Amino acid sequence: MIGSTTSLLRTVAPAAALAVWLAGCASLGVSDPTNQPLSGSATAAFASVRQDPSAGDDVMVGLAFSGGGTRAAAFAHGVLQELDQTTARSRSGTNSLLDRVGFVSGVSGGAVAAAYFGLKKRAAVGDFREKFLIRNAEESLSTNITAVNLVKGLSGGVNDVRTFARWLNDNLYNGATFADFRKASGPQIWLNASDIYNRTPFIYGATTFGALCSDLASYPIAEAVAASAAVPIVFTPMVIRTYPKQCTDRPSEGVEKAHNNPNAPPMLKAFADALASYGDGSTKYIKLLDGGLVDNFGLSGFTIARLAARAPYDPLSPERAVRLRRAIIILVDAGRAPSGNWVQTIDGPSGMELVNAASDTALQASVLASYTAFQATLNDYQRQLVNWRCGLSPEQRKRHGAGPNWNCRDIKLILTRVAFEQLGAARAKVLNAVDTRFKLPVEQVDTVIAAGRDALSSNPQYREFLKGLGAQTPQPVPEAPPLPSEPPPTPVATAPSWPFPFPSLPSSFAAQ
Repeated sequence: MIGSTTSLLRTVAPAAALAVWLAGCASLGVSDPTNQPLSGSATAAFASVRQDPSAGDDVMVGLAFSGGGTRAAAFAHGVLQELDQTTARSRSGTNSLLDRVGFVSGVSGGAVAAAYFGLKKRAAVGDFREKFLIRNAEESLSTNITAVNLVKGLSGGVNDVRTFARWLNDNLYNGATFADFRKASGPQIWLNASDIYNRTPFIYGATTFGALCSDLASYPIAEAVAASAAVPIVFTPMVIRTYPKQCTDRPSEGVEKAHNNPNAPPMLKAFADALASYGDGSTKYIKLLDGGLVDNFGLSGFTIARLAARAPYDPLSPERAVRLRRAIIILVDAGRAPSGNWVQTIDGPSGMELVNAASDTALQASVLASYTAFQATLNDYQRQLVNWRCGLSPEQRKRHGAGPNWNCRDIKLILTRVAFEQLGAARAKVLNAVDTRFKLPVEQVDTVIAAGRDALSSNPQYREFLKGLGAQTPQPVPEAPPLPSEPPPTPVATAPSWPFPFPSLPSSFAAQ
């Protein structure tokens, strides 16, 4: 930043005053929606090409990647590396746990990693670092605090979100659409944004696009990821158009009941009401921003899939639901720890400290609530699976692949979380000093990747899960050189950088 706080205020205040005046008569235009209408059944059209990964296996891994810019993507990448290097016995043989991943949910930086893994499968572990993590994904963005940028910010967003989508498309996804997720057997991928009008998660999936009467298969993956990472003010919203009554899709019975029941679970009620507004045309254009605004773990996809399930085993296939014995869902949390020293004085926080503290408080509260709710959802799902399995007839058991010694009650679903603080206070302090931006030094990227490997390999619930599978874990890999215990001083820039107050994306960008 430039000079003292006083000089900074003298620099920014006139521009801010001009921006407020100009914003009163300005509105930043946004690009036309690219999602296309679909006649017939959107849900059936997309589901028809679904290939259930390893449906005959009895072991499954689920992953939820939090937001947090490149540092979140790097932490997720380290977890994928650790899974790839761990082999375990299952019904289908002894293979890498990476082959047992059944679904991945992602938000913001986590959505970048989730989408790339969904497209490339194991190959993603080999080249994601070079293709994204050590690249400058900010190079196409405007990040300086100027009068023009303040006007844009107050008028809807400094950067057109499609600018970021184009960078992602050109450098990472290469024109891929959601249909490409299903061209080969692989995990279900949930990418999560926030519908800021209906205040609910927007999950890029067949259920949502069925309500839109829109073609999910042709929708660009890069646009979904950019929507998931669209921090307010910094980006314009991603816009999705609805095509009411142009298809034959109907919501599930659970969704319809929730829409008509004022006492339904709040998350399902809000989601069901949003879907209804898409379907009846009362919402013509959906405005999407950063998924971390409502769910920084990306748990909504699974939770809503369960609340809106048409069958006791959804979102699994009946074959997998019968054969499954052990599953672990790993929440990969690269969220920020509290920062600043204003708790040591009677004054403060002030300025951007106050903005960051307020947004962090709201986000962390929702994260804790969503984790608790998800644990309850998972416990209920296990109970329903047991009841359904034990109620199958001998003929149904045989058709779905139950073996001769099959035990309908032998199923266990485990939830665990990996995070920086689980690596010890000293190492967590170093990791929390890494910014949540989309441009990081190579040494920081490698340090966070190594942390992802180590956080998973040392996790008690994960180790217990492996023990039950007779897993073979890899030898410890040398850790990348550690970062300094204290973050380096902020370099003097020619202009202050644009603030990113939401922890699911950068807290600050370097001046261009």
